[in-house]
Amino acid sequence: MKVLVTGGSGFLGKSISDYFAYKGHEILIFDKTEPQILLDNQTFMYGDLFDNEMLDQALIDIDIVFHFAAQADIDYSDENPEYTLTNNIQGTINLLEKAKHLKLKRFFFSSSVYVNSKYGSFYGVSKQCCEKIIEEYSRKYGLDFTILRYGSLYGPHANEFNSISNIIESALSNKSIKRMGDGEELRDYVFIDDAAEMTYETLADDYTNKHVLI
Repeated sequence: MKVLVTGGSGFLGKSISDYFAYKGHEILIFDKTEPQILLDNQTFMYGDLFDNEMLDQALIDIDIVFHFAAQADIDYSDENPEYTLTNNIQGTINLLEKAKHLKLKRFFFSSSVYVNSKYGSFYGVSKQCCEKIIEEYSRKYGLDFTILRYGSLYGPHANEFNSISNIIESALSNKSIKRMGDGEELRDYVFIDDAAEMTYETLADDYTNKHVLI
């Protein structure tokens, strides 16, 4: 299958792109940043979700869309709500508008456990909103979807705002760990390779039009 991965150069997106490539799928990475390494069956396309022509070009002959492009830094979202909401929500709508009449096998969306949490700031709000929008596009246009609610990911090549990376860096540099919160939080930490493998398993028909906790 030919798979489009928006945000495919990021921590999660590249891991998904690599795992699917290893499984023999043709991958188009649509991102503003080119990954350091491209596998033989991966192609990079500089992409902007707010550029209609780029979206049209990226979706040619695509079978499956994995939508991972988003502003994902929770602290940044707390300080920049307008940018976060516009980027994450309107960017998703722009992609859905292009995809709604295509014969896609499925539209996968990277959501978060924060949709069921009082934490997550405007990042979590944007994911909640996108989930509802995708569900409505599915009802109106028959676009099959799978919403993937990821826990806290960790592993090699994590983003600079990744919590596990920050904990390790703080322990090594400062000989102490500062944990934000009131001490009552529960976190689900998932190794990035395991997340990629579990994501691949959701290709099964059983996960069509479902919300999956990873």
